[in-house]
Amino acid sequence: MGEAKKRSAQRSENEKLIKPLSEARFNLLSIGVRMAVSRLLSGEISYWADHEERILGLISIDFTDEDFVWMILARDRIGRFRCCRVEASIKSEPLATEMMLQEMARLVKEGIPADFGWQGDEPNAPFDLLSVNHGEKLHPYFEVLNDAGHMPARAALKEIGPWLAPSDPHFVKEFQTTAFDQRIWELYLWAAFRELGFDVTQPEAPDFSCRAPGIAFTVEATAVSPSNAGPLAVHPEPTTPEEQAEFLKNYMPMKFGSSLTSKLNKKNAAGEPYWDRSETRGKPFIIAVADFHKPADLEKLGSMTYSHSALWPYLYGKRVVFEVKEEGGGGYWRMVKGDEHIYGGKTVPTGFFDLPGAENVSAVLFSNAGTLPKFNRMGLRAGFVPDKHMYFRHGYRYDPSPDAYVGIPFQEDVLSPDYEEYWSDELQIFHNPNARNPISPDTFGGITQYYFENDDLHTITPHNAVIASFTSVLRIVGDEEFGS
Repeated sequence: MGEAKKRSAQRSENEKLIKPLSEARFNLLSIGVRMAVSRLLSGEISYWADHEERILGLISIDFTDEDFVWMILARDRIGRFRCCRVEASIKSEPLATEMMLQEMARLVKEGIPADFGWQGDEPNAPFDLLSVNHGEKLHPYFEVLNDAGHMPARAALKEIGPWLAPSDPHFVKEFQTTAFDQRIWELYLWAAFRELGFDVTQPEAPDFSCRAPGIAFTVEATAVSPSNAGPLAVHPEPTTPEEQAEFLKNYMPMKFGSSLTSKLNKKNAAGEPYWDRSETRGKPFIIAVADFHKPADLEKLGSMTYSHSALWPYLYGKRVVFEVKEEGGGGYWRMVKGDEHIYGGKTVPTGFFDLPGAENVSAVLFSNAGTLPKFNRMGLRAGFVPDKHMYFRHGYRYDPSPDAYVGIPFQEDVLSPDYEEYWSDELQIFHNPNARNPISPDTFGGITQYYFENDDLHTITPHNAVIASFTSVLRIVGDEEFGS
């Protein structure tokens, strides 16, 4: 047999032990392993794993030398996939792939050592979001993670958990009991920041410190919660377009304002606001807010699916009006100074970015997708699909038409091979025109951004950006499950 045939036969044997892996699955399994600088130095080409996914393989190109690299990853002592074998300066992609497959196959044949991926820098125990080690009442949303239809979300949380190192020792317990919404919002932000290419640490305060070459900023997360007292405890139930407009004009700005100003005014024991603390001083500081004040039920969608349109008028103190042309018909949109927000006898000024001290907030980050359905969909994208279940996403995408005032409706099968979704898809960042430490729009490529230039509000919106959505989970049952 010639040398070429031998190598082809060997590769065929190797491929019986090693399988190609989708990018989405590799990304979830290795969600915390990439360093920010690696994105500038190399480009990933293909992904592999043994059939039990005990080891992963990656082929990439070195941008500097224009040659190829292979690496093998295995789980470390607490369950994180880490790089444990690498070879560089290979002249071609096929050769790099052949070499890696041969090494992976050898490991499988000889038996992968139990400590193959151990690095020596692991903490004593993994950060486990799913194991319950207390006797307190579980949050109902945490309890539903045990349902078969939420297996994809469990898989995503299982991979994310060991990478986390929050300073708050109560994080896991609060996620499981009293603060599920706030904590899953923080978990979503961590995953989105990692996807956007940042190295992320979790200091005591603010919640996140993010870095990449030439970039450093901090983020404090907050959530809009239900009001149990005061004027806002009487929640409106808008049913007509006029009532909805009133709700978004007055009630929701107050809700957003309460959460944002509490972070603006908060000081530690030393009297320091967030931007004067050692982790943040001199860097852009961002507040990330999500709306959890009214959850969905069987009859109505949660408030986050529609309340986001109240945020930017409150932040900038502006509103948009439609001016009708006197001649020729038609008209145009223009921006005017917003009004105060009035509800239940309470009045608050508009324009969060104009408040004293708000110049220290570089931007406000928002998403209405930091929820359990997002974790389900990302788990599904990675191939964690439970039997006898279907998943459909319904919502509205951004309409780029200049005269559009509603989004483009869509319905998609999440299990379709053509379905695409990323952690950061629904993120929106509102840049503060008065910021002392502004953050460049170039920092957040690929997400929706709002910024002022020459007193005009400008928007950067990715193609097919989702404005709002909800996900239907359907379980397929047979006649025997209904009984007679």
